[in-house]
Amino acid sequence: MSSTPETPASAAPLQPEDLTGFFRRAERPDPRSHKIGTEHEKFGVVVADGSYRPVEYEAHVLAVMQAFMARYGWKPGGERGNDGALISLERDGASITLEPGGQFELSGKPLADVHQTCQEFTQHQRELHAVSQELGIAWLASGFHPFATREEVHWMPKPRYAVMRAYLPTRGQRGLDMMLRTCTVQANFDFASEQQAGTRFRLAMGVSALTTALFANSPYKEGEDRGFASLRSDNWTDVDAARCGLLPWAFQAPFSYQRYVDWALDVPMFFIRRQGRYIPLHVPFRQYMASGYVDPEGVRHSATQGDWELHLSTLFPEIRLKPYLEVRGCDSVRQNVVCALPALWKGLLYDDDASEAAWELVAGLDFGERLALWAECRQAALASPRVRSLCERLLAIARGGLERADIRDHRGRTESFFLDPLDALVAAGTSPADVARAQIGPHPGRDSAGRRAFVRAFHFAGAGLEDT
Repeated sequence: MSSTPETPASAAPLQPEDLTGFFRRAERPDPRSHKIGTEHEKFGVVVADGSYRPVEYEAHVLAVMQAFMARYGWKPGGERGNDGALISLERDGASITLEPGGQFELSGKPLADVHQTCQEFTQHQRELHAVSQELGIAWLASGFHPFATREEVHWMPKPRYAVMRAYLPTRGQRGLDMMLRTCTVQANFDFASEQQAGTRFRLAMGVSALTTALFANSPYKEGEDRGFASLRSDNWTDVDAARCGLLPWAFQAPFSYQRYVDWALDVPMFFIRRQGRYIPLHVPFRQYMASGYVDPEGVRHSATQGDWELHLSTLFPEIRLKPYLEVRGCDSVRQNVVCALPALWKGLLYDDDASEAAWELVAGLDFGERLALWAECRQAALASPRVRSLCERLLAIARGGLERADIRDHRGRTESFFLDPLDALVAAGTSPADVARAQIGPHPGRDSAGRRAFVRAFHFAGAGLEDT
């Protein structure tokens, strides 16, 4: 369930029925076949020489990827970067990819239950820890880079990033920060029909603000607490209003694939891909589909199924519809909390009673109130009594859904036990951001001591904890 297709699926001419057909073909009518895919990103920091600086591609990230191939059976992915650079790995249905600033992302294999998902992520953390500790690299789980400036972060050699790097600053003030200085954990879920896709889409869009609060883990920017529990979430409000955020029509019945298509058709494109080359193209997809495009070399291009799928992968609403439903609103978190994300969403989405009860928590809000709740969740998170109360009820609903599913591990525990860390946070009224604040204070700074403190507070894998 990787977030962006490396190779468009088809070069066949695009037909109007293909637009919604992309979603219809993804339907899985048997709910027993519905799976979970989880994705997790983290920042790399060089600690071996005491510099605590962001990783570079050739000296650090490439070395980690090569070690993964040599020691753990990972293979090169399908797409290469600039000058043939290795930019992705694959193994047994899972993939590892690089985000623009060297963020290391595991896109897990679609799996049947959260027990399997957590086993997969535990294995990933152990592999990453073993390799990176030897290389003197630490990996940090935080929604926003806690100390690096934009200029300190190194770009990865992926061709598409050059187009995005030039275009996004024309759409908002913080697009480059989104690319270079944010990390997320997200999960992907199946649907049986158009109606179920709509029900799950509306629910997920409705309660996504609450999950932002539960996983809020980015209070720091350039060494200072900026007053937000989730700076990552705040950053997304000034990237590109056409393709990001909450979608008003998601709360207006009836849902249809065509409504999502109509929205997507009017969003300006990033690019098209031909023979491994990304060609900048920034008109709405509707215009491209109607008129085609003649590139600067005089070559005419017509819309293809591959172009459509690529375009859909460059839309960034809080909930995204692809061949699965992708929930996107959470900060990257450490290993002790990461498995709670797929568990929470599975409990809410894969149980009809839980879905109905969770929707009732937010059903009465108008769109302005939804935006206000989202803002409250990103700034105060669980420090807000209202948000804390809603999250407590949401967790209880999700726990009920997981208990009814009754899928147990070798110790007899249902998937609901993965929610225990979130229950503890809600009981204390503290988000992961508040845990970090209590550990290192409001002004850790950007000197060596401050950077070392950040590595310890947000450590996910690798070096950096040896002297604690």
